[in-house]
Amino acid sequence: MDFLELAKNRYSERFFDPRPIEQEKLDKILEAGRVVPTACNYQPQRFYVIRSKEALTALKQVTYFHYNAPMMILVCYDARKVWKTDNDRYYRNYNSGEQDASIAATTMMYEAEEQGIHTIWIRGFDSKTVVDTFGLPEYMIPVMMLGLGYPNARAKAHQAHFDREPVESFVTEL
Repeated sequence: MDFLELAKNRYSERFFDPRPIEQEKLDKILEAGRVVPTACNYQPQRFYVIRSKEALTALKQVTYFHYNAPMMILVCYDARKVWKTDNDRYYRNYNSGEQDASIAATTMMYEAEEQGIHTIWIRGFDSKTVVDTFGLPEYMIPVMMLGLGYPNARAKAHQAHFDREPVESFVTEL
């Protein structure tokens, strides 16, 4: 399948099968997140794999948007390694961390789809609670969680997934 077809078919999974993801597939997904472009190639993205029974139990204390995924990847950035500028009049003290981490998460999401593993992007959590619960250093900034797993028998795309605005509504030539 070509990339555009893969992107059109990928949807946010909410019905996961409990079977584990093979390590070889996880390794490819993590590698996809490692090789992404980042601002000035500073590579601030950091990934925390949540799959043990204890870690998944702790996860349920920080978000109810877990959908019983058998694995989560908590995507963060290291605030000490981001590209920064104070020359932007709209975004004072801008740093690239959230964008760099989001590029990594998106790339991992599409690699997972290529591997036959479904995903869901999760942002319904308090970052400080996540840092405290998992004992992360204070400079590690949570951006999102990527739920991963194989779909179960109830899995299907929500109808809204297929409702897309025409490209003309997104593009303006200057």
